[in-house]
Amino acid sequence: MKKIIFAAIVAMLSLSSCSTYNNMVTLDEAVKTSWSNVETQYQRRADLIPNLVSTVKGYASHEQSTLQAVVDARAKATSINLTMDDITPERMAEYQKAQSAVTSALGRLIAVSENYPELKANQNFLELQAQLEGTENRITVARKEFNQTTQAYNVAVRRFPANIVAMIFGFDQKPYYEADETAATAPKVEF
Repeated sequence: MKKIIFAAIVAMLSLSSCSTYNNMVTLDEAVKTSWSNVETQYQRRADLIPNLVSTVKGYASHEQSTLQAVVDARAKATSINLTMDDITPERMAEYQKAQSAVTSALGRLIAVSENYPELKANQNFLELQAQLEGTENRITVARKEFNQTTQAYNVAVRRFPANIVAMIFGFDQKPYYEADETAATAPKVEF
């Protein structure tokens, strides 16, 4: 009788562990998908930047330093390839810093465009500006969804007794996408 009870307990623990493991795999994949969505939106922005720069260049050629800052920031941001397998708080901070530099450079470029009435009236520029604005909104939504998915995963990894299964199978907590420290201050725009 004791053997049957022991076998039943072992079977229940095994099934529970399998269920917990499968849930963690599902949550881990959800985090990876959410991160992919963040990267997709940043790539969309990176793809729009060359068109915007070339449109502005035609009207504001003497704003070369501003244009070059946008190009350089885009190049640096697109050179950082961050996958969920190598994501650490340090690498996430590096990625966020590069993306913030792009946002800042684009902000200066849009501000410079205010000095050029012909540019502000250019249909291509207006379209690109609207697409960039929409992309920035999509980036915000994708980052929020990533953090929500990451939170669900991190909670699952830390809860008892799931934390034991997580420790055995190497399910570690994932870093959140956090605001850059420069986000607390408004960017300085000089003409």
